[in-house]
Amino acid sequence: MNIITISREFGSGGRELGKRIADILGYSYYDREIITAIAAKHDFDEHYVEKVLESGFSFSFPITYGRTFSYTTDATGQQALELLTTQCSILKEIAERENCVIVGRSANIILEDYKPLNLFVYADMESKIRRCRERAPEEEKLTDAQMKKKIKQIDAGRAKHQRFLSDLKWGEKEGYHLCINTSGMEIKKIAPAVADFAKKCFENEVK
Repeated sequence: MNIITISREFGSGGRELGKRIADILGYSYYDREIITAIAAKHDFDEHYVEKVLESGFSFSFPITYGRTFSYTTDATGQQALELLTTQCSILKEIAERENCVIVGRSANIILEDYKPLNLFVYADMESKIRRCRERAPEEEKLTDAQMKKKIKQIDAGRAKHQRFLSDLKWGEKEGYHLCINTSGMEIKKIAPAVADFAKKCFENEVK
């Protein structure tokens, strides 16, 4: 199967880019659907699952996908590991079933054995704040300073999530086949080029 994973800074447009790439290539697209599936398996609220996966780890050493997820010191940590195990299982099921684009969830690390094409999407802070404002609900009234803090906190959570799975740092170029700077760019205009890059990589088995 052809698998594309997209890691992204919050507000960089990675989610939109992933959806547009999937549409162009005719691949299935997975984003929040993964959280929904995890929540359904455990009968938890989706927002709770997302929060636990990003902040519920309570130990100070990395775990790798090849190990059993049994290292913990408290109930919160144990629950986080159970959710992470389910996440890994769901991602593997998807990878074995169909060509797909998967956004987030450290899929680039968890699906390493499936040889995915790994993309990282980033942007300058001004562009990220602007995109966040364009997509924010009307009732959200954050100042630029508050929005910047929120972006940094979310990105720190994503980096933390990956640290528990790998020694490879989130966002470092060595972990990706292509890093895409979307600063000042319209996602719909760059999506065809990225999709073409992915198509050529799969045709030439460059993984």
